[in-house]
Amino acid sequence: MKALFDKFSAKVTAATGSPTAFITAFTIILVWGITGPLFGFSDTWQLVINTGTTIITFLMVFVIQQSQNKDTKALHLKLNELIACNRMASNRLIDIEDLTADEIEVLKTYYVELAKLSAKEKSIHRTHSIDEAKENHVEKVKHRATTGTNTP
Repeated sequence: MKALFDKFSAKVTAATGSPTAFITAFTIILVWGITGPLFGFSDTWQLVINTGTTIITFLMVFVIQQSQNKDTKALHLKLNELIACNRMASNRLIDIEDLTADEIEVLKTYYVELAKLSAKEKSIHRTHSIDEAKENHVEKVKHRATTGTNTP
């Protein structure tokens, strides 16, 4: 059931994010607006668009949330891979989303302090220079050559 809903939500999300879906929705609203005088702008005429948009919105919340959950999990896994393969990165950040708010606040304090130290350099070129990038690259190449691995 979950796999079926996953496939369904992926297709619906792709379809509803298309220009065709936008044009279709716009056309429906335009036709509805034009038919207002024909129906005397009645309560029933208004109820048709209100009911239709409410139902579509209600169902789309679940479809969009499913797609967003899947994308978020994939993004977390990609970031976890980058952290895990970098020997200078803290493995404590892997699965950080499972920490408590207080634990995340402790880690945030660390990175805020790191940013303050970096800001004291007074120049972005000192903290993110081309020379530093080249040195980092050379270090990674040497490490791969000595260890025979493809990780830093």
